[in-house]
Amino acid sequence: MTDSKMQVDSKPIDEGLYSRQLYVLGKEAMLKMAKSKVLIIGLKGLGIEIAKNVALAGVKALDIYDPTKVTLQDLSSQFFLRESDIGKSRAEASLPRLAELNSYVPVNVIHKLDESIIAQYQVIAVTEATLAEQLQINDVTHAKGIRFISADVRGLFGQTFVDFGESFTVYDKDGEDPKTGLISDIETDGTVTTLNATRHNLEDGDYVKFTEVEGIPKLNDGSVHKVSILGPFAFKIKDFDSSWGKYVRAGTFTQVKVPFKIHFDPLSKQIEHPEFVISDFAKFDRPQQIHFGFLALHKFQELHNGELPRPHNEQDACELVKLTEELSKQAGAEIEIKEDLIKKLSYGSRGDLPPMNAFFGGLVAQEVLKACSGKFGPIKQWLYFDSLESLPESKLYPRTEETCKPLNTRYDNQIAVFGVDFQRKVANLKVFLVGSGAIGCEMLKNWALMGLGSGPDGQVFITDNDSIEKSNLNRQFLFRPKDVGSNKSEVAAKAVIAMNPDLNGHIDTRTDKVSQETEEIFNDQFWQNLDFVTNALDNVEARSYVDRRCIFFKKPLLESGTLGTKGNTQVIIPMLTESYSSSRDPPEKSIPLCTLRSFPNKIDHTIAWAKSLFEGYFHEAPENVNQYLTQPNFVQTVLKQSGDVKTILQTINDYLTKERPYTFDDCIRWARRQFEQKYSYDIKQLLYNFPKDAVNSKGERFWSPPKRAPTPLVFDIDNEDHLHFVSGAANLLAFIYGLKGETGEPDIRRYGSVIDKMEIPAFTPKTNVQIQVNDNDPDPADAVARDQNELERLASSLPTPSSLAGYRLNPVEFEKDDDTNHHIEFITAASNCRALNYDISPADRSKTKFIAGHIIPAIATTTALVTGLVCLELFKVADGKRDLEKYKNGFINLALPFLDFSEPVSSPKGKYNDKQFDKIWDRFDVQGDITLKQLLDTFKEKEGLDITMIAYDVSLLYASFHPPKKIKERLPLSITELIETVSKKPVPSDKKTLVLEICCEDKNEEDVDVPFVCVHL
Repeated sequence: MTDSKMQVDSKPIDEGLYSRQLYVLGKEAMLKMAKSKVLIIGLKGLGIEIAKNVALAGVKALDIYDPTKVTLQDLSSQFFLRESDIGKSRAEASLPRLAELNSYVPVNVIHKLDESIIAQYQVIAVTEATLAEQLQINDVTHAKGIRFISADVRGLFGQTFVDFGESFTVYDKDGEDPKTGLISDIETDGTVTTLNATRHNLEDGDYVKFTEVEGIPKLNDGSVHKVSILGPFAFKIKDFDSSWGKYVRAGTFTQVKVPFKIHFDPLSKQIEHPEFVISDFAKFDRPQQIHFGFLALHKFQELHNGELPRPHNEQDACELVKLTEELSKQAGAEIEIKEDLIKKLSYGSRGDLPPMNAFFGGLVAQEVLKACSGKFGPIKQWLYFDSLESLPESKLYPRTEETCKPLNTRYDNQIAVFGVDFQRKVANLKVFLVGSGAIGCEMLKNWALMGLGSGPDGQVFITDNDSIEKSNLNRQFLFRPKDVGSNKSEVAAKAVIAMNPDLNGHIDTRTDKVSQETEEIFNDQFWQNLDFVTNALDNVEARSYVDRRCIFFKKPLLESGTLGTKGNTQVIIPMLTESYSSSRDPPEKSIPLCTLRSFPNKIDHTIAWAKSLFEGYFHEAPENVNQYLTQPNFVQTVLKQSGDVKTILQTINDYLTKERPYTFDDCIRWARRQFEQKYSYDIKQLLYNFPKDAVNSKGERFWSPPKRAPTPLVFDIDNEDHLHFVSGAANLLAFIYGLKGETGEPDIRRYGSVIDKMEIPAFTPKTNVQIQVNDNDPDPADAVARDQNELERLASSLPTPSSLAGYRLNPVEFEKDDDTNHHIEFITAASNCRALNYDISPADRSKTKFIAGHIIPAIATTTALVTGLVCLELFKVADGKRDLEKYKNGFINLALPFLDFSEPVSSPKGKYNDKQFDKIWDRFDVQGDITLKQLLDTFKEKEGLDITMIAYDVSLLYASFHPPKKIKERLPLSITELIETVSKKPVPSDKKTLVLEICCEDKNEEDVDVPFVCVHL
């Protein structure tokens, strides 16, 4: 097994394709999935969503069953069907496009269902089946230990049921990295206290193991111990025995994920005694109501030849209410059925909405993967969800039997829920999608099915400056292998036009980044033309910029994001909610420099150190060399800088003179010397300064946790990490100098031959080296780096640029996803060698790539579900709802599983002179390029405000404390003249608006916060 390929039943699993998913599920879960056969029954909108997500995830085989003939109405939610497929079976028509998703997953159609067929599968997911069919299949699956999932979506209601058998093993309930920490004390009763009052983050009943505990050798034998929690910084070892010894010092605890078993009841039992997972705690009482409502729908179909209630038909709704009440009484449920709720279920039960299918498609597909792998906690056993808040309330969009009747269009199943007038509203929206990656692809798919932007006045604008990579194909499902290298927005647009030809001519694709630099492209007219904006971005900076633009132009913004199995959605409504930038995640904790340089204690530290070493050797050093050769005043500029100037000058000299290689063998020799310096000399120098038995001024041992005493390495070419450090470094140095390096695995004989002929000098300690012990201490390297005489000597020793005219090095740009470029090879080996120095468990290339590349783990299931939630909020935005309680921000974790919804935070309000304003959304609009005097007078007369300061960008245009002469000169100037006078720059001729920040005093001469001023030129 190599890092780039894993072998399962002689079939390779491609880490290049699955890399982002592997960081979510892990290799063990992927190996189990790759041995599982899955059957999806029912290929309408929900079934195809589940099948799509399972195929992308990678199972051994995926079979589909649905002999139902395709109708025009199926196109409202089934994205792999076309009008030319009408009359074919859904399964046969879906097969070619479903099979395209993942070449590693064979997809087949089965043509009949019986017990012998069902017995072939590890997991079966059933959609659109009658209750009798579900019971029949579940009887077989439960008896044979086959994992069973059923799901159904009816308009804005949906449900799923999970039965994983009598005894199902969960190997990892949450997928989080095991908690680990350092110990400060273990008492005689087994109470463990963490070092430096750091939170242990364990839960009652967790299991842990211990290492490096001095005084209690029994704890270091690898055994696992159950703990009870005493507080955030202490826990108790339940089986601790004082006879094991007395704690002396040190020690680390690590959480151990212990498998556990769950019992599931069959469907026949759970129908009468349901166990619910709550999907929305604000609707705590709804699951039981909807449970009997869905059972009543099955009964209604039995009584009406398989037909569901007619859209918005009162007679059918009343019948469904009556059936629901009867079924709940038969089950002995002590609940009062809410007539209004069941009627709404009836009114839209023929509806088939893409966002609801996306939500349940992601949810159910994740349950399929849990069933295959035992990774994450499954749903136990029912989950119901509704989004009734998405129904339009405006009188512009009436919902009656007449407006909701079928019109023989592809949108009939949406019209059944929302009515034809609202469908027209959706079709004529003008929307802007920023980004067309994972969330972007799912968003566009939903929009295409919904017909969003397809009307005469509708338009969808997409922009994405990124191109398609192989690793995208695992979750960005609009792309295929042939599209790698193409622009995302253009390929995505073509794909969704194929899904819904009504969009042809209504999609405008761009390849521009939305930023301050492109405001000429995305200008005022562009933003003003939009109805709302949707972000599908992967970084905070870009999200924040779009957020600012939406605030300025008062446009709704739909925001979302995913992180593995976790996802969130946020809806931002002008004059109603706070904005995206109103709240921020806390910044990531940085690693102290002294820890990176000398005192690492975990693999994250050594990986960060190795990444820094990579950047220094192969990017920063050649960049400095090139700048020295091309910039005449480079040395003088460097001498004025702060930081380690000596190292910069010394490195330039080395890279141009004594370290300059002329052959690949020279590169090998350089790499071997660097190994000796970093893993032997530097460590020996550290131990010279601080011997292993050193004590501090308090008489305490210097090498006490979290400090780990290191050991120098002795180079061993048979050690893979030693070899790959030299190999990676040599090849990267060769690239810098334009020399021919290696391809493939390193030739150990060649490296051995070159290295064996080298003479490695013995280490001689330096007495004048100072080492920073704490991050708050002054950095001793700074004093050395600023030795002026030494710096001048170094500067004068540099070869003259004229002697190297035209000579340039090739700086390396870090690229994590190319396994042939030696980047991750070097960083992994460099990190692991340092880990060996400090007796830290090493990491494989996959984990190193994840940490060094700051990779965001991603999986198709979460993306689909989150996008479904966003589109449910989209319906509310289209309706123009102004009731804050109707909107929902969502927070989900499919691993647990956990869903939570909350109403958005309302935008904060301010006040001046008894006038209330919105601190985020309000502004003062000024029409025309008025003079400074007119601006001051207008605010005095209309707002009762005395402006004391006016600023534009970084220019202070006016201040009441300015000399009277200056004020007098500026009063008659127009705003643009004033800006040009102060900034010494012309206002661009295409500038339509100017934003002024002002400070004011109210009528009581008190300073007050006020909105900004927008001058419309």
